Amino acid sequence: MFVRLCMVLFFLTVCYGGMEEEEGVKYANKCEVCKILATELESRLDETGKTHEVLELGYAVDDVKPKKRTKYKKSELRLVESLDGLCERVLQYNIHKERKDSTRFDKGMSQTFQTLHGLVDKGVKVELGIPYELWDKPSAEITNMKTQCETLLEENEHAIEDWYFNHQGEIPLKQFLCSQKALKGESDTCLDEQFPSLLAKEEKQKPQKKKKRKDKNQDKKPESGRNSGDSTDDDTDSDGDEPIETDSSKRKVEL
Repeated sequence: MFVRLCMVLFFLTVCYGGMEEEEGVKYANKCEVCKILATELESRLDETGKTHEVLELGYAVDDVKPKKRTKYKKSELRLVESLDGLCERVLQYNIHKERKDSTRFDKGMSQTFQTLHGLVDKGVKVELGIPYELWDKPSAEITNMKTQCETLLEENEHAIEDWYFNHQGEIPLKQFLCSQKALKGESDTCLDEQFPSLLAKEEKQKPQKKKKRKDKNQDKKPESGRNSGDSTDDDTDSDGDEPIETDSSKRKVEL
């Protein structure tokens, strides 16, 4: 009983300490919310930008007047579809109480809950005051951040449209939307703090270099009785070997 009580007190101290000690939570500030909004929108645009679909816009009753054709990648439809349900993606984040900067909001399970789940898997009875089934549900900080995201998105809809149609590819969304618009005159230092989950994902996506195959003929020693200056069709000049091309830098594009 005493052990259980100590574990509960330790958990509450680690996970519910902060500025709002009386409420037991520390909500995201405006910079943290804008950072996640911009990150998720750019991620969503990357997902929808992989198609080469061409849209036909307008109506022609007699099918004589040609319809306006535009690439989906630059269309308003792509932006609308990317913004639809955008803030729902915030619920994929968790609280990482072991971190002190803005990366405390990140995807993946926190070290605290990894430890607690590990104890449960080993048969240790852990009581946190909430059912085990609710351990991985969005916390109060996360659900509040989703609401903040929706408000920020509504207030800066025109700024996002301006960036999408006029500045996309020229300036990062975090800089344009957060530093120059939503956080103008406020601190934006959190924007420089990179999510560990994104860094790990980028590391996994790096193409692995293919090792160059070694030419067996290079290891063959000249036969006895043959002059070093003699040459046959079987001899291979190592200086004339052509580099082996790899496919790591090529990407097949299907129209």
